[in-house]
Amino acid sequence: MLIGARSSPLSRAQVEEVKAEFGIDFDIVWVETTGDRDKETSLRTMGKTDFFTRELDLMLLSGKIDAAVHSAKDLPEPLPKGLKIAAISKGVDPRDSLVIKREPVELVATSSERREDAVRQLYPNCRFIDLRGTIQERLAKDVDGVVVAEAALIRLGLTHLNRIFLPGETVPMQGKLAIVVRDDSNFVFRSKA
Repeated sequence: MLIGARSSPLSRAQVEEVKAEFGIDFDIVWVETTGDRDKETSLRTMGKTDFFTRELDLMLLSGKIDAAVHSAKDLPEPLPKGLKIAAISKGVDPRDSLVIKREPVELVATSSERREDAVRQLYPNCRFIDLRGTIQERLAKDVDGVVVAEAALIRLGLTHLNRIFLPGETVPMQGKLAIVVRDDSNFVFRSKA
């Protein structure tokens, strides 16, 4: 089986998690997607598009790969015609975290208005800047705090960072991973967990 996934460090950790949970071995094709290359476009008003999945979707539909691994929250709605979700992982902590780099927390980087609202509950006078890039690039920003998914910190072994959990709901499926295949696929994925 040949599986495609984004080439970021986080995606590589996610692929290892899928291998372990579903007890499968496969070859990997690492792909840089539109969302990986374009680090300027804001995600704030984008909605559920194929920004992070487009190239992998096309590879699946053309038969170049058998399946793709994604963060379940990044999947477009609806999926492109001809594709289906074959499995969803049990996932890890779905909360959002505010990584505090220095006090006082006055300037926070995030890519979501929902996350901004959550930070304001803790720091009402905080200012915000937009945030894009890998987790490592986000954490390197010269700001007082950075909002990231707790699942990303867990998967990258970064839970030692000074952080607090944000109040409120997160986006559906945050922390879970999805395996996407073609509609005619016969691959079966069963969680060993």
